[in-house]
Amino acid sequence: MKKNLLMWDETLFRDPEVFEFDYVPEQFQFRENQMRELAFQIRPGMRGGRPLNSICKGLPGTGKTTSVRKLFSEISDATKKLVPVYVNCQIDNTKFAIFSQIYRKLTGHLPPASGTSFKQLFDAIARILLKEEIVLLVALDDANYLLYENEINKVLYTLLRAHEAYEGVRMGVIVIISDLDVDLAKAVDARVTSVFRPTEIYFPPYEQAEIREIMQERVMQGLFPGILSEEMLSLVVEQTQGSGDLRVGIDLLKRATMSAERAARRTIDRDDICGAYMISKYLHLSFTLKTLTDEERKILKALALASLDKKEMNAGDVHKTISQSVEIGYTRFYEVIKKLDALRIINLHYREGKGRTRLISLRYDPQKVLEYLS
Repeated sequence: MKKNLLMWDETLFRDPEVFEFDYVPEQFQFRENQMRELAFQIRPGMRGGRPLNSICKGLPGTGKTTSVRKLFSEISDATKKLVPVYVNCQIDNTKFAIFSQIYRKLTGHLPPASGTSFKQLFDAIARILLKEEIVLLVALDDANYLLYENEINKVLYTLLRAHEAYEGVRMGVIVIISDLDVDLAKAVDARVTSVFRPTEIYFPPYEQAEIREIMQERVMQGLFPGILSEEMLSLVVEQTQGSGDLRVGIDLLKRATMSAERAARRTIDRDDICGAYMISKYLHLSFTLKTLTDEERKILKALALASLDKKEMNAGDVHKTISQSVEIGYTRFYEVIKKLDALRIINLHYREGKGRTRLISLRYDPQKVLEYLS
């Protein structure tokens, strides 16, 4: 008789790595055109020249990062003369931090934590590139975070004009942007625009049939046979498409499988999936809050507390309330508000009347924002 209960030492996962966000699948589907265009932009670097610059643009969870990581893996396998460096700008969002990651890629370790100026760091990187005859290709993932911190011009200018200070140095840049409202051509200044001249590569949202095929492939690789029925797969696909983010579906599969394991069942049921979705749908909120500064978190907490009483708030009134607990001028307060709007945590809009009144509303349940902040 077939056992229905999972033993304590058994697992439903064939390969749990398949459900991690940094996993790069061998068969990467539905992004062939984008990958082909990226490869074309990179090709001069494979021959010792300067790679062409690119912008990968699309909503979160549309395959931008995976496309770049897969190409970078192929480059690393093919040559040592073109060195690809991936930088997550949610984490490293200053010029020094980004160039520290480049230094680590070239040397295997970070520069000294103190006593190193940026000029010393940049000199060291340039010397390595010239000595080893290396071409550098830097991917700035979620580069919109550099806009919020006013770092984008400094970073791009230094990378793209490096050859002027160090003759023979060759660098190319891939900028990855998940905020469709960002127009990088207008966001950067003229001295950057004159040397940047990127090709924009658009990553559209996945269609339902594509989501299903991708999820089916992950299930086949990551779970043992018979654990997820076709009916339950359809439910996963439906909720993934509703969220608009493939990462939600991948996280959902992982959590639903863990839920079934916890109950010692050999199959995933509807309750596992629906319960997991209640957590996975806040994936963007969870990730984004981790990138905020203490000051930004305090302001968001004050907004969430104010939202418990009313859905829509006047920016001026909110600033007065926040000023009682957080010492912050209105100009800085409004900069933070604009950043939270760009990060899709709040909505900032205007009401015409006696002048333009700035109105703020949370995109999420305020209780959930407070929960994730704590």
